Amino acid sequence: MVPIILVLLLALLLFGAGFALKALWWIAVIVLVVWLLGFVIRPTARGGKRGRWYRW
Repeated sequence: MVPIILVLLLALLLFGAGFALKALWWIAVIVLVVWLLGFVIRPTARGGKRGRWYRW
């Protein structure tokens, strides 16, 4: 009985980790697209030069 419970817990853990990793991949792709769009769609800075959209 204990080995069956351990196998089921392991399967549940791996399924949850797989789902979380897939969700993190999608979040990373969305962040990358937004970051790249920030370089394409930049507001013009003072003096007519194109500035950065972030303030680092």
